Amino acid sequence: MRLHRLELTGFGPFRETQTVDFEAFAREGIFLITGRTGAGKSSILDGVCFALYGSVPRYDTGDRRLRSDHCEPEDPTEVRLEFTVGDRRWRVTRAPDYQRPARRGGGMTTEPTRAELEELVEGQWIGRAAKPRDVGLLLDEVLGLSAQQFQQVILLAQNKFSRFLLASGAERQSLLRALFGTRRYEEYTRELGERSKRAQQEVEALGERARTLLDQAERLVEASDLGSSAEDGDEAAPASAEASRDLAGRRAAVELALQRAAYRLDTATHRRVDTEAARTAAEAAHAALVALAKSQGELARARDRLSALEDAAERIAADRAALDAARAAEALRAPLDTARRAAAAATAASAASIAADDVWQRAAAEDGLDPSAALDAIIEQLTGDLAVWTAAQAQESALEGQLAECERATAEVVRLEADVVALDAQRAAVPAELARLDAELAVAREQAALLDPARAQRAEITVRLAAADEAAGLVGTRQTAELAHRDAAAAASATAAEVAALLQRRLDGYAGELATHLVDGTACAVCGATEHPRPAEPSHEPVTDDMLAAAEAARDAAATAERTASEAARDARERHADATARAGGESVEALRTRLEAVNLEVVAAEQAAVRRDTLAAQRAQLAALDAEAEASRVVLLDALAAGRTQVAALTATIEAARAAVDEARGAHETVAARVAHVTVVRDAARAASRARDDAARAGDARDAAQADLTARVSASPFADADAATVALRDPSALTALAQRVSEHDTRLAAVRARLLELELELAGAPDEPVDTASSQASLAAADRARTDALEAEHGARSLVAALRDLGLQIDDAYAGIGAHADEAAALTRLADTLAGRAPNTMKMDLETFVLAAELEEIVAAANTRLADMSSGRYRLQHTDARAARGAASGLGLEILDGFTGQARPAQSLSGGETFLASLALALGLAEVVTSRAGGVRLDTLFVDEGFGSLDDDTLELAMRTLDELRQGGRTVGVISHVAAMKEQLPAQLAVEATPHGPSVINQASAVAH
Repeated sequence: MRLHRLELTGFGPFRETQTVDFEAFAREGIFLITGRTGAGKSSILDGVCFALYGSVPRYDTGDRRLRSDHCEPEDPTEVRLEFTVGDRRWRVTRAPDYQRPARRGGGMTTEPTRAELEELVEGQWIGRAAKPRDVGLLLDEVLGLSAQQFQQVILLAQNKFSRFLLASGAERQSLLRALFGTRRYEEYTRELGERSKRAQQEVEALGERARTLLDQAERLVEASDLGSSAEDGDEAAPASAEASRDLAGRRAAVELALQRAAYRLDTATHRRVDTEAARTAAEAAHAALVALAKSQGELARARDRLSALEDAAERIAADRAALDAARAAEALRAPLDTARRAAAAATAASAASIAADDVWQRAAAEDGLDPSAALDAIIEQLTGDLAVWTAAQAQESALEGQLAECERATAEVVRLEADVVALDAQRAAVPAELARLDAELAVAREQAALLDPARAQRAEITVRLAAADEAAGLVGTRQTAELAHRDAAAAASATAAEVAALLQRRLDGYAGELATHLVDGTACAVCGATEHPRPAEPSHEPVTDDMLAAAEAARDAAATAERTASEAARDARERHADATARAGGESVEALRTRLEAVNLEVVAAEQAAVRRDTLAAQRAQLAALDAEAEASRVVLLDALAAGRTQVAALTATIEAARAAVDEARGAHETVAARVAHVTVVRDAARAASRARDDAARAGDARDAAQADLTARVSASPFADADAATVALRDPSALTALAQRVSEHDTRLAAVRARLLELELELAGAPDEPVDTASSQASLAAADRARTDALEAEHGARSLVAALRDLGLQIDDAYAGIGAHADEAAALTRLADTLAGRAPNTMKMDLETFVLAAELEEIVAAANTRLADMSSGRYRLQHTDARAARGAASGLGLEILDGFTGQARPAQSLSGGETFLASLALALGLAEVVTSRAGGVRLDTLFVDEGFGSLDDDTLELAMRTLDELRQGGRTVGVISHVAAMKEQLPAQLAVEATPHGPSVINQASAVAH
């Protein structure tokens, strides 16, 4: 990056446009920016940084005083910079916001921030961006450096020179990443991490498939009650599921369950008919007991909830009282603030009046006037005396030229006297009009000050009203979703019951089909018995596989629909609750009423703002007219005094005129000296009079505000203003109080209503909790007796094929895990290493590793110069030691002291040593960055101060180091007060302060050199 030309207009200490031609120093390569303290040397660097980034290094956290204090209101403020990045030449123009006279209506207005970026294409400047934001975004791409990075490697400004040396590892990484373009290594690391995640996901997917298949097989085994039965006497069966967590054990359990399936059909068929009636009776009895137990449990829980809510009643009552007090105090917030501001203003005006009276007392005492006399009379007397003495002053300067003007002077005196009388009559009404405008302007300003708070409150209420409308609209959606969920759940339950019924019918059909082949005396193929006393009847409506598949599909679809409806209902409830919370618990009507009230306040404040601006313009215009009339009156009085002097000269001798001058001079050397002295006294009297008036008005405003506050407090439930202030709450606390009270009331009413329902429902029922364990056991026994035989035969035939197929799929899945696991482990280890995680013990990621190599080259280049500048004592040393508290490492810097042989932190260097090390590091950084293809080439470098901390020998070494930078066409600008540098650097840019204040830049000597 190379700078060509800088223009500063109305910027810093420069009022008129000042130009710096950096190309004039290209031959010398190094130049000195010199000038007295405060002349504006650093403002040149401020202009460069402001043009490129819209900010100034010295004002990062303070007042941005960019516009020159020497500017008149109409003067512009602007900075323009031409520079080259790569092979493209750019020109950026920026202007900060500042106050200028309004073009219409009088007064001042704000000139907004302005920015423009142009590119030189074939000799023509082509606009590329014309708004501050667009210019900033495009310059970020063009420059490749942030403002902080620019100040670390190019613009080495005051107080920021050593930032790169003393920066943390994270700060150095950010700068080096921008300079060397190493973000691609971060992309490599991220991409490898994603590949590692994908590989792990593939392995996990294979394992999950195997586990899913095993879970499916075990669910089938568990559903058939074959997993842990010991009825066949097999003592080798696992005692629990934990014993078969491995693949072989779980596979063996499945195989064992398959063998057991054939032994369970014989007893189930004989028990089904006998136990079905018992099972029906047990089911009815158990259902009745379960319903009663459920109601009893819910009644006990409702009583517990009611007790807890009643225990909290005292705390909720306190919250309710605090809420009522806070809402009442909110109405007094504005009068309290108004009274406080009015009291502060009255105090300030009183202090100003006392100060002005003190000045007037001293001036009156020095001039022999009575300080206790009426100020208006004294001012009038002094004004008259000044008029006479001003005429005498004119007589004194023009005594000899009055002899030839007798007749003309007499007529002119008459005319001037009439003009003075007429002008005084016109100006007599001006003070009263100004006082009226000031009073109205104060009221308008006070009312207009409420505009921003009213707008903020309106915006808040508007957002809450929208949320309340949204909540009201979501009530129907929530109800619809909950009804849909209820219907979907009922449909899912019905389809599941249909599948169970079909399975039951199919099992019954299997038994009837087998019974048709039984012959007395012939062994049964299942149990081996030769007698068949009660064979099953064949079914007349067989259940086909298609029927069963269709019923199962309908059941699965209904279950999916039920889950979808459940999620939709939950989402609707959450959205409604969120909208209600954002509305603050208030109704739409209440919020609309509050919004209408706030809108009225905004309109009133806006009207007050318009009136304030109108009154301010009127007062400024009237003051300007009065000033013009005052000036005209002074001119008339001067002319009248001159005319009277001429008339007196015609009726008296020259000696009499001189006597009059002597009388007007009094004890002073000249009449002008007396006029100047008395003018000071009169101005002190005027200032004291104005200050007294201001103090009186401020006192009246304070009393009015206090009276208004007292009246409002009296009409409120509070004893005094302090009680109202204590009762005030911020909006969040007020909302929390209201929410706690409302929630408690709602819960208490709901619990009481439910408790009443339950007590009515359980009227006449026993108070002791019923025991459903025995009925549950009876029902379970009856159900098992009815279903065991059916399940055994159906499961033995279908379960064998299903388990065999699942076993083959499990074997295939686990065979694929081994092939992918090794690759995933290697990718994970490599990704963790590049990302700075274990097994990377240094916690250094790939990008930091690359930047550490670059930093080593920077340190090597810097040490070449630091060794000379420190006479071989100091060397910079890169360290990749692990940082404390888990921070990233690899970009550390420390100082190796050749005298002690020990390394120590850079922060331990003295001011001069820090300057040398920082300068060497900055130059090494510039050299390495420039040597990198595709990096940011640093062709222009600035160093702002720091050389004064060096002794003569070290300064000579530093100067020799800077002189070496000219190689390769680089230009270095140095700001310093050191006299030796002025002698060694012939190319100089002088910043000189003019006698009137503004500074100018003199580059003629630089061009000559």
